[in-house]
Amino acid sequence: MSRALAACLVLSLSLSSCVRRVVGPTASRALRLLSETAPKETTELTQLRPDLEVDTRDFDRTPHVVASGETPLFSPEGFDVRLFGDEAGTQGIQVDNFIFLEVLSADGKLSRTAVIGFTDPVSLGSETIDNLGRLSFTFEAGELNLAPLLPEHGPVRVRATVLDYSGVGRVSDVFLRLDPRTPSAADELRSP
Repeated sequence: MSRALAACLVLSLSLSSCVRRVVGPTASRALRLLSETAPKETTELTQLRPDLEVDTRDFDRTPHVVASGETPLFSPEGFDVRLFGDEAGTQGIQVDNFIFLEVLSADGKLSRTAVIGFTDPVSLGSETIDNLGRLSFTFEAGELNLAPLLPEHGPVRVRATVLDYSGVGRVSDVFLRLDPRTPSAADELRSP
């Protein structure tokens, strides 16, 4: 066998036995979604969201805007994406009544929605919006996982509007934290 042929054979065997190593994101980061707002009576909140309707018999069906915020464009691929009340990811969040979440594609197109908090059913047009998590005014640090709302690939922005329809409206600081997901054996087998 010629030396050239032997070298090609060795190289071929070496390349075919290489295991592809999946390298994902390595650094955590936090994106501010909402800034804390002081409690304010619903009747003092003059901005409304007329495109949304709360299915309530006792209070105003059109929710009042307490606060709003939006993340910059980010890619959720390879990250666990959860909500926290601080940048370090140690505190929970509080909201009265609820946060309306909108996931927007890079071109600004609405792809998914959800509500978080203690609310009667909320509708956008004829569609009832799913509640992400349990009905509550308070949530533990990282309790709310945004993975069901986010696409597997591609950049997105998350817009949040805090809404109230009775009593007092308020929200704590809310951060969207991206922490690298630990790949499982199944993830590595799926990689080409």
